[in-house]
Amino acid sequence: MWKRYAYAWITLAFFAGSFGLHWLFGWFAFVDEAREHGQAVELTPWLIQMGRDTFENWQSEFLQLLWQVVGLAYFLYVGSPSSKENDDRMEAKIDALLELVGKARGVAILEEIDQSHERRGGHATLHEDPPYSRS
Repeated sequence: MWKRYAYAWITLAFFAGSFGLHWLFGWFAFVDEAREHGQAVELTPWLIQMGRDTFENWQSEFLQLLWQVVGLAYFLYVGSPSSKENDDRMEAKIDALLELVGKARGVAILEEIDQSHERRGGHATLHEDPPYSRS
């Protein structure tokens, strides 16, 4: 699990570290500002200020970037019928070509490729009978 999702874990660590440091340095700045003005340091105004600042930052940077990168990647992967159709069509062609080398050898090559590329089963199927024989 750690190796498979290493990028996500590293990103989460960077996010947590930067989030924690943002709030820590915000506290230091808030304390300094309160002392300069001769005011008592209170937690509630700092939480409100940091919450506002954090949300403004997320709204302008984090959420926009998250939507552009993750959202578009997600829709490309699962949401685009045309890209999925093209992938299925290409995969069906490759499967058919591999079967031309011989049914048993073609199936063996497909299984070997599926195992080495972590495919979760199944092959693309054609919508119509192919013009060539699959026997």
